[in-house]
Amino acid sequence: MPRGVDDQRLRDLMVAYQGGAYGAFEELYRALLGPVRGWLIVATRDRARAEDLAQETFLQMHRARRTYDPAYPLMPWAMAIARHVYLMDRRTASRRPRYVAEEDAPERSVGADADRRLHGEPVRDALRRLTPEQRDAVLLHHVGGWSFREIARRFGIRETAAKLRSSRGVARMRDELEKDE
Repeated sequence: MPRGVDDQRLRDLMVAYQGGAYGAFEELYRALLGPVRGWLIVATRDRARAEDLAQETFLQMHRARRTYDPAYPLMPWAMAIARHVYLMDRRTASRRPRYVAEEDAPERSVGADADRRLHGEPVRDALRRLTPEQRDAVLLHHVGGWSFREIARRFGIRETAAKLRSSRGVARMRDELEKDE
């Protein structure tokens, strides 16, 4: 339990919030953010990811507010939601194909001619001519299937910036490929 916050006060705030006093949520947020975020930082070992998951935790608390039973302490309920959010994030990440940047990929032992036919050298050349930011956005979105929101979170940018990087990258690749014809 965080210092200066007693369980009965948290329960009272949650009951008020369940009854429609949305101002009570602000006080709950201030009281619970530190412990929730702290646990998520330890679990994820990534402060930015923990911040995102903390926000998701409070969104899920809002959605599940009617399921809270004031006969029980609030903190374990809130932490169970944080744990669930964390586990769902891990599950989603484990199902997403992992993108390996070309410079991190192992060297191929295939002959140059076979590699060119198999992987489309003009496309690879066009990809190499992109900025690293554009290349990452294009590959993550169009090859890896990542959403622009996921790309934005990965690089700490806005979703519109991720879209812009991808669209500019695709346009530049199109120009490069037309030059090669």
